[in-house]
Amino acid sequence: MTSLLPHPSVLSSLSGSYELTSGATVSGPTDLVDAVRLALPGLDLRPGDTGAIDVRHDTTLGAEAYKLTVGSRGIEITAGGRAGAFYAAQTLHQLLPDASYRFSAEASWTVPGVRVEDSPAFSWRGIHLDVARHFQPKREVFRMIDLMAVHKLNRLHLHLVDDQGWRIESRAFPRLHEVGSHRARTATNYFREPDTFDEIPHGGYYTLDDLSELAAYARSRSVTIVPEIDVPGHATAILAAYPEFGATGETFEVLPKWGISPAILSPLPPTVDFLTTIFDELLGALGETPFVHIGGDEVVLDHWSESAEIVAYQESLGLDNSAELQAWFLRKLADVLAERGVRAVVWDEAFVSGELRQDTVVMPWRGMGVGRRAAAAGHDVIATPVFPLYFDYAEAASTEEPMAIGDSITVHDVAAFAPTPSSWSAEETARVLGLQAQLWSERIPDARVLDYRAWPRACALAEVAWAGNASEGFGDRLREHLGRLDAIGVEYRPLDGPKPWQRRRPHRPGIVPVVTAMEHLDKMTESAHSTRPSI
Repeated sequence: MTSLLPHPSVLSSLSGSYELTSGATVSGPTDLVDAVRLALPGLDLRPGDTGAIDVRHDTTLGAEAYKLTVGSRGIEITAGGRAGAFYAAQTLHQLLPDASYRFSAEASWTVPGVRVEDSPAFSWRGIHLDVARHFQPKREVFRMIDLMAVHKLNRLHLHLVDDQGWRIESRAFPRLHEVGSHRARTATNYFREPDTFDEIPHGGYYTLDDLSELAAYARSRSVTIVPEIDVPGHATAILAAYPEFGATGETFEVLPKWGISPAILSPLPPTVDFLTTIFDELLGALGETPFVHIGGDEVVLDHWSESAEIVAYQESLGLDNSAELQAWFLRKLADVLAERGVRAVVWDEAFVSGELRQDTVVMPWRGMGVGRRAAAAGHDVIATPVFPLYFDYAEAASTEEPMAIGDSITVHDVAAFAPTPSSWSAEETARVLGLQAQLWSERIPDARVLDYRAWPRACALAEVAWAGNASEGFGDRLREHLGRLDAIGVEYRPLDGPKPWQRRRPHRPGIVPVVTAMEHLDKMTESAHSTRPSI
């Protein structure tokens, strides 16, 4: 099966069809019935003792696996768990016309007779959303969850803190959201140009109650929120609020421009205690959270090596240099999370700079070469390489595209991606949990640009993540699927280029070609000291 719609190679046609109407009944275990109804909101399905859709639980199936049968006498869903029932209903929805994705008080759809047996190729099918550089209000996070659910994507990685903003309430350390959540202005210049600013304040944060609501909403749609508190670098917004947790004690303001600041948290015990309190607040709000991302990327370690107190602490731990201290610091935080039943996730710099806890998950953004090394070392891996999974890159090397960090990554590049190349060993391949697209938001100022950057490239991501590859006929399936996105109201990038109002500030093609960037990044992963900014 594919994520976008049924595929002939795994879809058996049956004789007959079934008329599904609004107000139809659904019978079966309550939690599975609820999942089916959530996946078909426009049909206003109602629970009943007997009905049009019969849902059954089969413990021999995987939690996300399902069987769907449609015939003249009704619809039967057999699922291994709540997620499987939800995905079965998404597939059922794909058998209906595009108009079924619009709300209708009265609707009647003819469902063709089919039999589908399906399960995902990868357990991690993710979208990374950077809400630190440009804040996305809660309503947009809800919408992203909804769109992920339609595409059977199941991990929403929220990048909640960076130099340019802190995005969650802290009752223990309130200056984090009072001071760190907003900046006075935002950079408007392109990459490697003189600084210019818009002089417009920007900010926002999610309350702990917001996080609880978002997590519950996501779980109901088989999406897990993976929060990221990126440390010890990318810390300007934290230190603007609490400079005492820095390596120098100097004061900062929330960074108004892009790029990387040398601001870095101290690795001393008070900082670990501070972050432990933050983790406890975060986990208390989110509820059951299997993963927390702790960053570890693009860290400028100069302030550590220049601090007599930090160097003395490093030596007391028997460590030779700042890179080893960074590895120790991240392992300490991973230990804190493990005590709470949570696995740490890191970017690949944390892997190359030193020994991690064995259960730490690695995201190799600088290429699958370092991803393979992490897998060979026994770490689970999420494929996140810049090419082709950084959706802040432009879809074409053209001034008609809205401004992006570089160019170009197309929907076909994403569809052609193989998370586990054939050259990998069976052991290395088994370590790849899945893949994830990154939406860094330096140049994604609002929801309309977010739609444009994410879709339809995330449709290709969904295909690869669910089926293992985007098989023959993907282009035709995608063109048909765009009708569903139109009905939902997604302002995606048309396949033949942007509409006039989507162009905005023009892109500067050729400044950061993605092929050149990847060559540079891959080379940097060969050094254990490659923690500095990489582009």
